[in-house]
Amino acid sequence: MKKSIHPTALVAKGARIAPGVQVGPYCVIGDKVSIGRNTRLHSHVTIDGKTSIGASCEIYPYAAIGFPPQDIKYKGEDTEVIIGDRNIFREYVTVHRGSLGGDGKTEIGDDNFLMAYCHVAHDVKIANRVIMANAIQLAGHCEVQSNAVIGGVVAVHQFCRIGTYAMVAGFSGVPKDVPPFMISSGGERAKLYGPNLVGLKRGGFSDEKIALIKKAYRMIFQSKLSLREAVEEAKNQIKDSPEVDTLIEFIEQKSKRGIIR
Repeated sequence: MKKSIHPTALVAKGARIAPGVQVGPYCVIGDKVSIGRNTRLHSHVTIDGKTSIGASCEIYPYAAIGFPPQDIKYKGEDTEVIIGDRNIFREYVTVHRGSLGGDGKTEIGDDNFLMAYCHVAHDVKIANRVIMANAIQLAGHCEVQSNAVIGGVVAVHQFCRIGTYAMVAGFSGVPKDVPPFMISSGGERAKLYGPNLVGLKRGGFSDEKIALIKKAYRMIFQSKLSLREAVEEAKNQIKDSPEVDTLIEFIEQKSKRGIIR
């Protein structure tokens, strides 16, 4: 299938546009941009900077991808945005390229759905199959692991991590890391509210696996022990559970913000 570029679109000579790409009216594509097969830009999309977009993505009007980070330390360094396959970016989504304060890369994996007005700041890492509802703001250096779901109008503090299969409820401020498999909610300062049971069941987790996640939650987050002591207790009592191992590994990794409890 041949690529299709609307006559009103402005595509720089250096841009690499793969077969099957559709570029709609009034789109602007910069000189260092690469777009993979069968990706569609509806209209009024602007992509700039050193930006690589994979195959079969769909980008809606007024999305802006690859512009410089909103970082006063940024002085025009050659940083980039890397986006995988089959992602959907709805209207007015913004994705900024990395900074030297991070690793210079803003990265988004495969099969993600970013709804209207989401902002992905510099050096953010989004894995795969993440759903972000409308008007979510990810500050610089955040990490969102695979299969996480974030409700609308959520603000995530810089350097925070959101674990795999975690759910963040809408209208929440996230000041610390949200552990895998858990629900977080609560106004200006979100708190932990237990395992994400609906998300786990939809994800195909067995009753036995969910029961162990619930047990680990009670031991680690409802204990009177310190977090470190509670984690050690969970290690000793819960064996042969990859999910609990993932939870414990997340907690034990060095965190710049701490863990929501």
